[in-house]
Amino acid sequence: METLSQTWFGNIVSNWLLALLLTLAALVLLRSIRNLMVRRLERFAPSTATQIDDLAISMLRSSRSWFFLVLSLYVGTLSLTIPNSIEDFVKTAVIFSLLLQGALWANQLIDYGLQHYARHTLDAEADPNNTVTILGLASRIVLWSIILLIALDNLGVEITGLLTGLGIGGIAIALAVQNILSDLLAYVSIMMDKPFKVGDFLVVDQHMGAVEKIGLKTTRVRSLSGEMIIFANHDLLNSRLINFQDREERRAVFTFGVTYDTPPATVASIPTIVRDIINSHEHVRFDRSHFKNFGDFSLDFETVYFVTTADYSIYMDVQQNINLELLRQFEQEGIEFAFPTQTVHLSSEEEVT
Repeated sequence: METLSQTWFGNIVSNWLLALLLTLAALVLLRSIRNLMVRRLERFAPSTATQIDDLAISMLRSSRSWFFLVLSLYVGTLSLTIPNSIEDFVKTAVIFSLLLQGALWANQLIDYGLQHYARHTLDAEADPNNTVTILGLASRIVLWSIILLIALDNLGVEITGLLTGLGIGGIAIALAVQNILSDLLAYVSIMMDKPFKVGDFLVVDQHMGAVEKIGLKTTRVRSLSGEMIIFANHDLLNSRLINFQDREERRAVFTFGVTYDTPPATVASIPTIVRDIINSHEHVRFDRSHFKNFGDFSLDFETVYFVTTADYSIYMDVQQNINLELLRQFEQEGIEFAFPTQTVHLSSEEEVT
């Protein structure tokens, strides 16, 4: 009993033993709770559709033993009388452990968010790893920057000046590489908003072609004539894009004229003839056909129909077949297509010759 009453470093032996017991009990309790929760979640995870439980299991498993040990040592020191300097050191150690373990948990959340984003958003992208890598790198830079600033603040470092310096330095760097950064941010925007993807057919100002590759800085488009057109990503987003990939049908409008000597009854029958010709084709939906106006040299008709596929070859085949059938039908009905005429006035000398 006398041994338990002896004083070591300002505390009797019994208090040291109590601190040791509290430390061991806290360590065993924390690890037991972690293991129990992991086993429970592993039992129910296969039967659930959500992946939140898988994320929770991963985060619990990422809880480090040193984190539990530091917390347990802190619980043990609560039963001791220790100098203020040592108490401050212990509290700092606990804060750093919490920050580091919190960073590991946050890293798990970042990985989960990126995997979820890649599965549900980047399926159609040829190389989703670029997007995931950039987003992951940016997220981790922000995370560890916040952790570092909090750690420095707890160490007594004045971070106001540091933040000011970082802000000024960041602005200078951003100005120096603004073109690269603008293209990089435009790439991230393209991947997230998806105004187009690889394989889409685009019209950009006077250029047109199919997207072959979306890179970190440039997007490459193969033109109809075969050459490669390279756009800077930020220039591409600042332009007015026409994306033909998602169109489900094509609208066709064509006009023709017949001669003025065509009888009115025949003129009235022409829209019906055109409608029957169009309706006889596949992949076509007739819209209208009308005697539109009196032209300078013809009675003008306008017809509108839709080709119910985006395939340009089918569209042109349909238009060609309609034109050929119109020629045959008008020949059978005795209807003449009009063409421009020109009246030539001859002088008296020319008339004589």
